[in-house]
Amino acid sequence: MTPDLQQRFSNPGENDIDVLIIGAGINGAGLFRDLSLQGVNCLIVDKADFGSGTSAAPSRLIHGGLKYLETGEFGLVAQSTLERNLLLKNAPHCVEPLPTFIPVFSWTRGIWAAIRTLFGSKTAPRSRGAVLIKIGLRLYDFFGSRDQVMPRHRLILKKQARKEMPHVTPAIVAGGIYYDAKISRPERLVYELVSDGLDANARSLAANFATLAAVSEGHLTFRQPDGRDVTVAPKLVVNAAGPWIDHVNNLLGAPSHLIGGTKGSHILLDHPELVRSLNGHMIYFEADDGRICLVYDYLGLALIGSTDIPANDPDNVRCEEPETEYFLESVRSLLPTLRFDRDQIVYSYSGIRPLPASDAAAPGLISRDHSAPVKEPESGRPFPIISLVGGKWTTFRGFAEEVADTVLSRLQRSRSQSTRYLAIGGGKAFPADAQQRSAWIRDTASRSGVAAERADELLARYGTTGAALLSSPSGYTDEQRLAGAPRYSLREIDWIARNEIVVHLSDIVMRRTTLAIEGRLTLEGLREIAGVAGAALDWNAERTASEIQDVVSQLGRFHGQALTGKVAAEPEKTPRPASG
Repeated sequence: MTPDLQQRFSNPGENDIDVLIIGAGINGAGLFRDLSLQGVNCLIVDKADFGSGTSAAPSRLIHGGLKYLETGEFGLVAQSTLERNLLLKNAPHCVEPLPTFIPVFSWTRGIWAAIRTLFGSKTAPRSRGAVLIKIGLRLYDFFGSRDQVMPRHRLILKKQARKEMPHVTPAIVAGGIYYDAKISRPERLVYELVSDGLDANARSLAANFATLAAVSEGHLTFRQPDGRDVTVAPKLVVNAAGPWIDHVNNLLGAPSHLIGGTKGSHILLDHPELVRSLNGHMIYFEADDGRICLVYDYLGLALIGSTDIPANDPDNVRCEEPETEYFLESVRSLLPTLRFDRDQIVYSYSGIRPLPASDAAAPGLISRDHSAPVKEPESGRPFPIISLVGGKWTTFRGFAEEVADTVLSRLQRSRSQSTRYLAIGGGKAFPADAQQRSAWIRDTASRSGVAAERADELLARYGTTGAALLSSPSGYTDEQRLAGAPRYSLREIDWIARNEIVVHLSDIVMRRTTLAIEGRLTLEGLREIAGVAGAALDWNAERTASEIQDVVSQLGRFHGQALTGKVAAEPEKTPRPASG
């Protein structure tokens, strides 16, 4: 948590804040940043770490939502493609173009079913032929034309399609290629939004691992990890708790039934042959049951997703055996010349999408649009509650802007700054082209004494924050590397622990870095990381051992990863696709 939280609220008369945001996922963090930039004094709290819930479990795509065209959600597609284009500019350190291949299995199938869905039918997903896909991709290009940064689509015939994707089933008749984007470090971007908000307004505060302990006559008491309580009296509360929204509203004395979540699971495979064959592309395809699946190169591993299953227990969600088998069977059918088995799985994860309650027969047809219903003040609760329902990762900035304008209006204030073209975290002052990138790398390498290749690696991992990491005083050198993960240094871990609001070891290995999801962790390496973090955060031997055990438990229970002395093979570097 921010160090001055206890001090700030221990002074009489200092416990009033403008806005309390409960939930530090992508929607809450985006709103916190926007409001803080407008000079609104905000406190954002989360019962766990920033970005540790649903926001840590997406398909890691920044996309316009091609499939939403079928349900007639043209406004959502227009907003999503715009926000995708803006994120490519505002967060270039972790968002990059992703050329996407769609295998096509017929020429005309699915047209009438698509028309029925467009006019409101709640039927199950259907096969989509070349004609339908061509129309969809033309529309997609049209909606994505604002602030466009990537090429338009193309449709290719079978021979060329199989040349592009050599392992794809010969049952295809054609293929479509279009561009979306992927995000390499979504959890880190959530933290960076919170950090940007703190930098923008010295009166704003953030607290992770703070649980709501009591609510009384407009005062809310949160218990911190050290057991101390902090009580605040906000003018307005924003419930950004994602799939926990209804639970939080009940605690606040404003019962609701807003969420009808669905579960999305993913697996990551150590499969170098598949990754090489993808050549930087994602394959976006229909499984045999008509549901949409995807596979692409994520940090050298093959990411496969996603399921869409009704679910309502976000605290105990994990990828189950039937989902794993579903993924493996789906890619075996699509790519029959490659081997797919459980021994290739490095990591799995799952989350519950906080979608609006719906009676749709197929979960995939539930709208991904967002809304912000308001519970007005009433007796015993002097503040209104705005709940952030639905939405998708890509549209967080636009959603935050809409809600921030509502909040500003209620506080009788006006917007002073737009976030539309405002860089995020390590995206600030990011080199705009190859020449500027080379200059940044040369300058950073010269100032810090590291090799140019290392400066480039840290720029890709942390953006321009990498320069601050290298220039800060440290008891470690950059040459001291982690056991099992030699691309990471002890200096990185020390800097993160001291500067990035870390409470637990899991914050470092699962969210501030991608060590866990990459399969970079071993028990020996985890102990080494814990030793560095413990020295920075003043943990005793008992606390350090507890932190290690907690990470081992989380990885085994929720991610199918049993730590041993082995790590996944070092992934090969793949070329970054051109953006235009």
